[in-house]
Amino acid sequence: QVQLEESGGGLAQAGGSLRLSCAASGPTLSPETSVMGWFRQAPGGQREYIAQISRGGSIEYADSVKGRFTISRDNAKNTIYLQMNNLKPEDTAVYYCTTGPLIGQGTQVTVSS
Repeated sequence: QVQLEESGGGLAQAGGSLRLSCAASGPTLSPETSVMGWFRQAPGGQREYIAQISRGGSIEYADSVKGRFTISRDNAKNTIYLQMNNLKPEDTAVYYCTTGPLIGQGTQVTVSS
């Protein structure tokens, strides 16, 4: 079974940047990993889709992060990235990597004003 492991969260100031990584291990060429992406969940909030990228490089973003976040993918490393620039306090959440029905353990991102 494919497993996902996120890294790169932490504390940033408003206007700052962070880069998240998500490494997939296991049968990573399975159809499950064709599309990988990120969502986030703030305390007491609902899950919010952020971005996704296909193995072929097709990308989609939520309107809330367009122009600030960039998703990318290294198929050779079975890893996706989320470059987050111009961070805002409302970006504070646990960020989860996902592919198919699978979800990683999450990584905390905290943005101070």
